[in-house]
Amino acid sequence: MDNGFGNWPTMHALRNPARPAFIDGSDGSVLTWRDFEARTNSLADALSQHGVQRGDRVALLTLNSVAMMEIYFAVAKLGAITVPINLRLSAPEVAYVLADSGASFAFVSGPMAPLLEAASSEVASLRTRVTIPVHAERAAGGPNEYEELLASGSPERVTRDVSLDDLCVIMYTSGTTGRPKGAMLTHDNFLWNAINIQGFGAGVSRQDLTLSAAPLFHIGALGVHTMPLAFFGGATVVMESFTPEGWLDLAEKHRITVAFNVPAMWAAIAQAESLRTRDLSALTFAVSGGSPCPIVVIKAMQAAGMAFTEGFGMTETAPIAACLQPEDVLEHAGSIGRPVGSVDFRIVDEDGRDVPTGEVGELAMRGPNVFVGYWGKPQATAEAIRGGWFHTGDLGRVDEEGFYTLVDRKKDMVITGGENVYPIEVEQVIYEHADVMEVAVTGAPDDKWGEMIVATVVRRTESTLSEDELIAWTRERIAGFKTPRRVQFVDALPRNATGKVLKRELRKQWSGEGSQVTR
Repeated sequence: MDNGFGNWPTMHALRNPARPAFIDGSDGSVLTWRDFEARTNSLADALSQHGVQRGDRVALLTLNSVAMMEIYFAVAKLGAITVPINLRLSAPEVAYVLADSGASFAFVSGPMAPLLEAASSEVASLRTRVTIPVHAERAAGGPNEYEELLASGSPERVTRDVSLDDLCVIMYTSGTTGRPKGAMLTHDNFLWNAINIQGFGAGVSRQDLTLSAAPLFHIGALGVHTMPLAFFGGATVVMESFTPEGWLDLAEKHRITVAFNVPAMWAAIAQAESLRTRDLSALTFAVSGGSPCPIVVIKAMQAAGMAFTEGFGMTETAPIAACLQPEDVLEHAGSIGRPVGSVDFRIVDEDGRDVPTGEVGELAMRGPNVFVGYWGKPQATAEAIRGGWFHTGDLGRVDEEGFYTLVDRKKDMVITGGENVYPIEVEQVIYEHADVMEVAVTGAPDDKWGEMIVATVVRRTESTLSEDELIAWTRERIAGFKTPRRVQFVDALPRNATGKVLKRELRKQWSGEGSQVTR
């Protein structure tokens, strides 16, 4: 019996067959739940014919598309596991994810095919690649490997025994040792995430329509509205790539009712020239997440007539863990709100004991939406999940009203444009430059992206290395969003008595305060 999320389209094909499930934002084509069920059945059968079995990993290196969502659900029907990959990674980084996950099958968007080719040349596990044409390629009438694959399968329901405890997605997060970790998410995690959103604002229903514009390889775009609406039978407009005016066009045209974006996207929408002339009256609930949203953006969205608020979550929590309700978003600005219904929070010290109200400690949480560990990394799993509690690495405090506020990141993580970046990963790359003796990477406030990456560097004697040269050199070796935007050169890094670099002191130079979390 299939108890996984692959069965959700099957339920809606029976109960809501003619209602829209997914709408292509590029050409307006609509798939009903009946259509979506038949197509995911065909794709599941085709994948099975190509040897994809229970537990196999299927990689996605794709731009947003309805096809991307079909793959998530078809893979789930087989009891296999989807591995979405960040398009902004470099070829060596993509190669690591492919090899670490052991992916045997990969889907790739046409423009990303060269990246996959460069990344997969030495990945022994990867046997099959299928290209999904983007909208422009489809409009030009070229070959369509994806549709050919789908047409080779039967539309009859492919049924496998799938448990709620089975893995369905491995989503990679940046790693503190320079290597990303694959967060293992189960069907149960996605089910409870859908339930959790019902306590966020007015919740969602089969009547709702969302617009997925943030990348669906991230847990935010996938988990905040897209998957919950698939559970409840609502519909999703899928936007291939984000532009603020394009987003407004689709939001107005389709009369979307709920929406999620990261702060940088909301800021771009808030600054769009046509915002004030748009009819967004149907959009009753909008959520920002990934990093703190500037208050000026919150006010701009509220002025546009929507209930705008913030949520907090992580890849490891599928993602909804806490919410700041619309009525609290301004009064408690800076807070991540209170935990959602099925999630428990604690603020603990180094020994795992609760700290007094108002004092700073590490945020730990538990709940049925919390992941089961890191793929192939039992030690990292044991460090993160202790005594049934997931220790997030975020430092925060809780007030007497139960509002939680994050004040720093225990592991110095920087969030830029919704992307998680760990400084040590960037530092290891910069250390490879012949003119660099020492480097410390931190985050600094940025009006557009929330935070930007900055590097403080000690050059070798007589070196003339410039800021622009080092930035360009680094960009050739690591994803663009991880590349420093600013570099400052110093004679020595600040250190404490034991020789540890005082990154808090470096952050003060950029933000005037030591906290890594800024608004």
